[in-house]
Amino acid sequence: MKKPDANHYRLFISSVQKELAVERRAVKDFITHDPLFSRFISDVFLFEDIPAGDRKPDDIYLREVEGCDIYLAILGNEYGWKNDAGMSPTELEFEHATKTHRERLVFVKGDDDTTRAPEMAELVRKAGRQVTRRRFSDTPGLIREVYASLIECLEHRGALRSTPFDGSVCDGATLHDIDNAHVTAFVKAAEAAGRLKLKGPRSPKAVLQNFNLLRDGHPTNAAILLFGKSPHQFFNNVQVHCFHFYGTEKRKPIASQQPYEGRLFEVIDQAVEFVLGKIDRSVGTRAMSTQAPVEFEIPRPVITEAIVNAVAHRNYHSNGFVQVIVFSDRVEVWNPGELPPGLTPQLLREPHGPMPRNPLIAEPLYRINYVEKAGTGTTDMIADCQKAGLPEPDFEQRGPYFVVTVWRDRLTEDVIASLGLNDRQKTAILFIKQHGRITNKQYQELSKVTDRTVLRDIQELINKDVFHKIGTTGRATYYILKKKPDINPTNPT
Repeated sequence: MKKPDANHYRLFISSVQKELAVERRAVKDFITHDPLFSRFISDVFLFEDIPAGDRKPDDIYLREVEGCDIYLAILGNEYGWKNDAGMSPTELEFEHATKTHRERLVFVKGDDDTTRAPEMAELVRKAGRQVTRRRFSDTPGLIREVYASLIECLEHRGALRSTPFDGSVCDGATLHDIDNAHVTAFVKAAEAAGRLKLKGPRSPKAVLQNFNLLRDGHPTNAAILLFGKSPHQFFNNVQVHCFHFYGTEKRKPIASQQPYEGRLFEVIDQAVEFVLGKIDRSVGTRAMSTQAPVEFEIPRPVITEAIVNAVAHRNYHSNGFVQVIVFSDRVEVWNPGELPPGLTPQLLREPHGPMPRNPLIAEPLYRINYVEKAGTGTTDMIADCQKAGLPEPDFEQRGPYFVVTVWRDRLTEDVIASLGLNDRQKTAILFIKQHGRITNKQYQELSKVTDRTVLRDIQELINKDVFHKIGTTGRATYYILKKKPDINPTNPT
């Protein structure tokens, strides 16, 4: 199949044909007749446009998906015809678009997922974990969402020329809004890290020019975010909001919360310290040095990488904030935006090249060891979690946010489900996650069973490497969750 010329793209429309025939046709007609999109999109594929005598579904649709540049799915209530493996063409097309790294745009009709066929509801959830799903209620609403998505898509591909956010001039800012002392401190830190050998003038203005942070003598958005005296005066969405909840859900009372705003370097450090101040730590001995080592339950580099990625790669056109949330069993980092086209959550578990959304922000962060250019950040996170005896992190798209989940212990919902425990034992695990320990008496009060049943339940939890017993006999005996057992990762790579 011949590839279209540069800036001329092929688009594939996927959906249950019978249910969404009107919507499918409306999208194609809109794109092919729109003066702007018709310049860049050379072909829009609809299966029903193929002459009936030439149709060989199994040979056509997956080949067409692989030959397209942009895959557009419209998901409704019906799942459609199933093949021998129980999968519909729509789901097969989505899977193939994911496997072949097509750019995927997903539009979901309606807000009530309970009315969908079970298989379609699951497909909607699956898509939502990987890309941003855009909802619509009627055909005009669909066209509006398609228009906005295609504009963003063409801008990202460079077909529509517009200056990226980080390279745009910061409206109203001048060189007087730059903190020169912080520019000088940055140069020293980058040189000390061995990642900068500055030649020529070393004035703050010259340094900004060297990093392409000035346009026509004016600071860019990246310059103000990194080195501005008061970035919040120019941006109202660059805060990092940190929350700490007592349990495993977002429920009041909130243990603590703190919004951080300022230069990105400082905001990152403050958010990292917020998390480290809420998770467990152990202090070693001074056998190897004069200072006792501190080991956190989640390795510090993992927390730092998750927060730096959210700040460096977020969509700054979004009004959303980066959120860092500490639960009793995990830490979640929410980033307004989504992965670049062709990059999926699964590919983050494999070696991949760097694809920064905001390269002018990422470059200074690299120079002082906050990020790597090799695209190894997420694989390093996985390796560090494995080494610490923790489950691998989760990477998923949740609506307009990309979310990284780092687990504080290995007893995730999936792991607990795999152990074959009864409801009493699951409740006891949750109790320890919230309170740190449980006694025999507390277990009995929770479960309303006899002493013999309590002992049998607890012994099974000990045998399955879930509970660790503290003490021998008597009231001083209690149980905690066992740390770092030999388990398989929950997200094998």
